Amino acid sequence: MGIDVKALDEMQRRYKDAVDAWVAAIRREEEIASANHTEAQIDQWETAGFAEEEARKKAKQAKKEYEDGLREEFFNF
Repeated sequence: MGIDVKALDEMQRRYKDAVDAWVAAIRREEEIASANHTEAQIDQWETAGFAEEEARKKAKQAKKEYEDGLREEFFNF
């Protein structure tokens, strides 16, 4: 039967957006980690690490949904 191409396009867009957000979170964490640290900066760094992990989880979930959609389209499962 397959999946609607528009649905696949939307899954792909969500995956790309999630990966872009993850990359931005990594860069933010790197930016903070590259500075001279004060106590406040260390707290910001830790918070950025949590944000990066959350963005990673969203990207991985979006990837799974997109892969599942592709499997349904091409292999009917």
